Amino acid sequence: MGTTKNDIERVLWKACDSFRGKIDSSRYKDYILSMLFVKYLSDVCIATRERYMHQYAGDMQRVARAMSRETFVLDEKSTFDYLYANRNDAEIGQKINIALNAIEEHNSGKLRNVFRAIDFNSQVDFGEKKEKNATLKNLLEDFHDLDLRPEVLESNDIIGDAYEYMIANFASDAGKKGGEFFTPSQVSKLVAALVSPKENDRIYDPTCGSGGLLLKAYAQANTKKVAIYGQEKNMQTWALCSMNMFLHGIDDARIWQGDTLSNPQNLEDDRLMKFQCVVANPPFSLDKWDSGFLPEVTSGSKKPKMSADLDIYHLSLIHIS
Repeated sequence: MGTTKNDIERVLWKACDSFRGKIDSSRYKDYILSMLFVKYLSDVCIATRERYMHQYAGDMQRVARAMSRETFVLDEKSTFDYLYANRNDAEIGQKINIALNAIEEHNSGKLRNVFRAIDFNSQVDFGEKKEKNATLKNLLEDFHDLDLRPEVLESNDIIGDAYEYMIANFASDAGKKGGEFFTPSQVSKLVAALVSPKENDRIYDPTCGSGGLLLKAYAQANTKKVAIYGQEKNMQTWALCSMNMFLHGIDDARIWQGDTLSNPQNLEDDRLMKFQCVVANPPFSLDKWDSGFLPEVTSGSKKPKMSADLDIYHLSLIHIS
């Protein structure tokens, strides 16, 4: 029997239970979704290696050469299976960090810095070593029986859909602050329909959060012949977006990290890039949205909060062709 979206969601909720009461959901979402990502990469790598082993009749040299040309590369100590086998190790948190760092280094073109903001060895989040090790052991056991090999998945979209589902639930738990990294699906679909992207369009979100708006616009285009661009200020949210794109099969998306207003990175030949479609859910109601790039206000006056009326500052950074 294949792996369904419900199977993945069930494992994700079980992983949440391993953290509840110990770490706030605004933090443990990063650990759970990162582990889902590692499990996916590992299972795809295993399935690909098995296919090459059969194709090349066990010729390890040819298998290794073929694996090196794949979309991503994992060494043995970066796989989920290695981490699971070492789940009782006294330094399991550090072993996970080392594995994540190796994944970044071996796939720097697509996954550079994607795990930079997460620390599985954090005493602040996990407490003392005994408590930390018990939590991480439970997390690895939660994911162990989940089979994410492509050939057993119910459909190609279910991992990305489950990832989005969990982001939505974490945003709901976070209440008002959830809007910092997630736009409700219904709103995203409406915005995507309004901009109506077409084949060969470049689609951009200057405040992309975890990437939901970009994914809806990509789906609305109904073609893979579109280019996806985005920028996100929050490092942890940028990492979620990068993994989200990868899990949805958009591994050529260009997602930059940084403040779009003070440090726009959508540059091409030293000029701001032009896009056929721009989608955004800007962070309205921010007090210090100017980040120091606007002149100081005169004495006795007050800087306005970010609002729709101020969105000219966003539009000045975006050239729509």
